[in-house]
Amino acid sequence: MISDHRYLDGRKVAARVLDDCKAYCAAQSGIGRLVSISIGENPSVAVYVRNQARGAQKAGLPFDQEFWGAEMTQDEAKTLIQKMNDDPGVLGIILQRPVPDHINVRSLQSAIHPLKDVEGMNPASIGNIVYSDVALAPCTAAASVELIKETGLDLKGLEVVMIGHSEIVGKPAAMMLMAEGATVTVCHHMTRSVAMHSRRADVVVVAVGIPHFLGADMIKPGAVVIDIGINQITDETGTAQLVGDVDTEAVKDVAGWITPVPGGVGPVTVAILMRNATVAHQRQVAAGWTE
Repeated sequence: MISDHRYLDGRKVAARVLDDCKAYCAAQSGIGRLVSISIGENPSVAVYVRNQARGAQKAGLPFDQEFWGAEMTQDEAKTLIQKMNDDPGVLGIILQRPVPDHINVRSLQSAIHPLKDVEGMNPASIGNIVYSDVALAPCTAAASVELIKETGLDLKGLEVVMIGHSEIVGKPAAMMLMAEGATVTVCHHMTRSVAMHSRRADVVVVAVGIPHFLGADMIKPGAVVIDIGINQITDETGTAQLVGDVDTEAVKDVAGWITPVPGGVGPVTVAILMRNATVAHQRQVAAGWTE
């Protein structure tokens, strides 16, 4: 069986990142606040906000929560975001998802100024990754790269297979890994044989939203497996539980390193959000934006 030290403990990595953020914030004479925007009511969003609030507290960052009604129009939301862009007391803006159907989330993400885009969701932020500027990258994508680095492996020349090609995880993660010198293959729902690709990889990153999609027969011995999936399933006893996109019990006996779900990518994603906030602060200071 895989030894415990082969588990990539996301909580441990997150704690280190948050400690670095706290040290940075403590050295500042004053730092703006992060503002979380929730539009409409959604129980899953409330969980994200709570986790982000805890992360901000650990990092020493002020954190405000704004709840806008589901009747909020697109134009009204853009106007309020623009006011935050112009407010030197606002360090970063976090737009919680999902949003009501009548709201165009991509349009609102584009309305957040790149220097306040701590989630890395503005098209300009994602576009910067193509030019190897990864300092304000999407948080989950950056978390997966951080966890690969935690293994101590040299990313230069590493063979990586990314399973999933979403705009906020798969594609940016692939570009970030290429910026590190890795050779990256991206698989998706039209890939003819995912296993043919994943079995040759040194690292397999999975983000497809399918419980237990990746089995032990899909990786080579010793590979690093990064599981980004979070899926709620009900077992035969009727108990609900969270599982990833990887069949962890089967894969852990083959993998060299593997992230658990929960406790893997999730905590690191929140920590990266706080690290992005410190990067945003540095860039805002350089641009003369701060109070």
